[in-house]
Amino acid sequence: MNLDKCKIIELPRINDLRGNLTFIEASRHIPFDIRRVYYLYDVPGGAERGGHAHKELHQLIIAMSGSFDIHLDDGHTKKTVHMNRSYNGLYICPMIWREIDNFSSGAVCMVLASEYYDESDYYRSYTNFIDDVRR
Repeated sequence: MNLDKCKIIELPRINDLRGNLTFIEASRHIPFDIRRVYYLYDVPGGAERGGHAHKELHQLIIAMSGSFDIHLDDGHTKKTVHMNRSYNGLYICPMIWREIDNFSSGAVCMVLASEYYDESDYYRSYTNFIDDVRR
């Protein structure tokens, strides 16, 4: 199952009295080269993000500030991951439906993606996603 491939990746941390530092190196700390970075912020209380899956895209999702929940579904199994540490990233492989909710006030969700934006890579319909997974 693909859901087994989705996992928390602990990123390197350099602790310093002046403030901590975390860094990410493509193909060293994460299993893909980074082609795109985007982030979600000022998400209103009760709002949900995500609600889609990708055919080929790999992602690493990080709670840069605050916290939120990521609900993962590979068409067979579901799990929820609570994100609240800026040195942890959730790796999401292709063919995983994801929904993000429960954003704390001031939460910032950063996403590192393996490809440039391509609408044809998206499943926007859960029914279509499930149909393809179960074929």
